[in-house]
Amino acid sequence: MKIRMALCGGMAALTLGAGSLAAAPPQDTSGEGAGLRTALKGVHEAGVPGVFAEVRDSGRVWRGASGVADVATGRPVTPDMLQRVGSITKTFTAAAILQQVEQGRIRLDAPIADYLPDLIPGERGRKITVRMLLNHTSGIPDHIRYAFPSLQVPSPKSLDDNRFRQFSRAELIELGLSAPPAAEPGTAPGVYSNTNYHILCELLETVTGERAEDYITRNVILRAGLKHTYFPTGTDIKGPHARMYESLWGLIDPPRDYSVYNMSWVAGTADLVSTMNDLNRFFGELLDGRIVSRASLAEMQRTTPVIALDGSTVAYGLGLERFDIPGCGTFWGNTGTVWGAGTMSVTRSDGTRQMSIAINRMRWSKPAGQGNPQPHPIDGALKAWQEQSMCG
Repeated sequence: MKIRMALCGGMAALTLGAGSLAAAPPQDTSGEGAGLRTALKGVHEAGVPGVFAEVRDSGRVWRGASGVADVATGRPVTPDMLQRVGSITKTFTAAAILQQVEQGRIRLDAPIADYLPDLIPGERGRKITVRMLLNHTSGIPDHIRYAFPSLQVPSPKSLDDNRFRQFSRAELIELGLSAPPAAEPGTAPGVYSNTNYHILCELLETVTGERAEDYITRNVILRAGLKHTYFPTGTDIKGPHARMYESLWGLIDPPRDYSVYNMSWVAGTADLVSTMNDLNRFFGELLDGRIVSRASLAEMQRTTPVIALDGSTVAYGLGLERFDIPGCGTFWGNTGTVWGAGTMSVTRSDGTRQMSIAINRMRWSKPAGQGNPQPHPIDGALKAWQEQSMCG
């Protein structure tokens, strides 16, 4: 699910824990580690139960954590915990599609009807290309408001109703395709839609003959050398993790834990489990041309404006987002949220600086007038963290 994290408004939170520039790579002697610890602690003190992160800079590595993984027991968060990383999954799926483009099995600008004629029949299937699905300019609406109908009230009832529900991909795609179109195919700005990536998973399965999750695991996750990244089965995260507290814009008070959840509602689009170390490694490998070719990476970095689910506008490529930080440079990566968890992972275009952060509270801002969120201390604390961690 794509809801803007802190840079443009929405991820976050923490408490104090270990934080040091790791040895071997060399120890940090610049004092920057203290600044990172302070900024991370600030996110926690602003209202997020637990936050953990990893920052890399030219061979040095800093890992830190602040706050608690469980508000009931006081169990602390640690830097190596697993996290549901939400729409960062889309970068993995997009890389898998680009691999098939390199092998000549998929053409980016071919109509999706060439591959899935029965899924999107008629003129619509001829107008929508593979590229439009990847960069969210297909005009196909997001399925989440229909899979979670109480959100339109708004009410959190659907979150609890769907906790153990097993959705099929066909069911979710139909929810998106049967809804009124969000825009004409190919128009900008695009409109962010998880439905697009469910269709891309269907495409990947059609051309490879195997489950999308299996192909991505073997050809993207393992190729990148990731040891703690996997597609979940069942409702539990397997390994040390924090509880995930959802506020749903003030509708759930106190925030409710949704760490146990059937993630079939975003399977292949926003369901990956990973660590901050693995995410930094993945984006480093991707941007260095080791997951897809340089030509494919250039296609992934061709961005268009896209309206995210929270109404903000992002610079979105093919499963990859661009962040331009004045005085600091251009970063590439992605953000993601699911119920109760938010994650951001970015790498500077020259590869020298990386940052990944995880928080265990989401949608903390209550609505103000005309649907705009009220300012919240978490927003400012996350912005301060990002300035410190991305720019030093």
